[in-house]
Amino acid sequence: MKICYLANAQSVHTQKWVRFFADQGYEVHLISFEKAHIENVKMYNLKRPSALRFGLDIPFRFLRAQAMKRLIERIDPDVLHAHYIVDYGFYGALCGFKPFVVTAWGSDVLFVPSEGSRKYFVKKHIAKYVLKRADLVTCDAEHMQEAMIRLGASSESVRLVHFGVDTLRFNSGEKSEKIRAKLEIYDSPAVISLRNLEPVYDVESLIKSVPLVEKEIPESRFVIAGKGSEEKRLRELARSLGVLESVKFIGFIPNDEIPQYLTSMDVYVSTALSDAGIAASTAEAMACGLPVIVTNVSENKKWVENGVNGFVVPIKDPKSLAEKIIYLLKNEDVRKRFGKISRKIIEERNNYYREMEEMGVLYEEIVRRCRK
Repeated sequence: MKICYLANAQSVHTQKWVRFFADQGYEVHLISFEKAHIENVKMYNLKRPSALRFGLDIPFRFLRAQAMKRLIERIDPDVLHAHYIVDYGFYGALCGFKPFVVTAWGSDVLFVPSEGSRKYFVKKHIAKYVLKRADLVTCDAEHMQEAMIRLGASSESVRLVHFGVDTLRFNSGEKSEKIRAKLEIYDSPAVISLRNLEPVYDVESLIKSVPLVEKEIPESRFVIAGKGSEEKRLRELARSLGVLESVKFIGFIPNDEIPQYLTSMDVYVSTALSDAGIAASTAEAMACGLPVIVTNVSENKKWVENGVNGFVVPIKDPKSLAEKIIYLLKNEDVRKRFGKISRKIIEERNNYYREMEEMGVLYEEIVRRCRK
């Protein structure tokens, strides 16, 4: 089978998706506005239309779609698959190729309306346009399925396919003395957050919990990975609370190094105010056998059960967060038990290889149906 993808080539999610099918012997093509090299994948890089205010760039998108359509006709794939509905999905819908598959990532269908907002109006209508033209729609959370059906997708066309965790790469292992020495953690109990430093991930609440944890466990350390617009403010917050020496801002971690960082920590925390399905970093931490503490948003309660494999805490509640961190750091046996259960949950319900195999079956079905 020959598959042509329209997606951000620099995204780790895109790379995981196309690599699986390339490794399985499919002929894989990827058209993207972003440059990247992915082994065994035929890459095509197009120039993105001039940056204009969202909505005002529609005429330029039509022109770019025509160039994309000519390229797709030359590739002549069995199926066209676009990722992210209001961007590459829109280009895919404009091309008019059949069968057309589109995958939602979250914010492309879970956008929050602001009364009278032009951007909301445009995004909503683009999403409706794309969903009505797609032969198959996939997403990784039930509430996203419901959102897309409300936007006009037929319930029969929407299927749940998780992005999945590579459970061969992300697995429980020994702590890396090298990583802990690099971070100057050594024998200290350590908590890690892998969410970007943006308002929606509310890393502020984690930093506000640090003084409360230190009262009980003075030697505790907190590793804050990721970058974002909030970095300077969060550093200042840690300094003002007197905990900057205990909080390690380490920036972006390359994806191939994340498993080693996770297995070197004791507890994983996500303080997000919103998510699509389960966050990739949360699922990866679970696969690495870490106990997790997450906020009560999205579908977190479907993956994390209080007192069974982790804890779910209210949003913007540093006190509740601190209490759960203290409990886990003081109870190694509980951490290990939670971690083993989490690992099993990911293996059974969010395994990358199993999910991609299911996607392969869906490709076969949609191609057969459209050829009738």
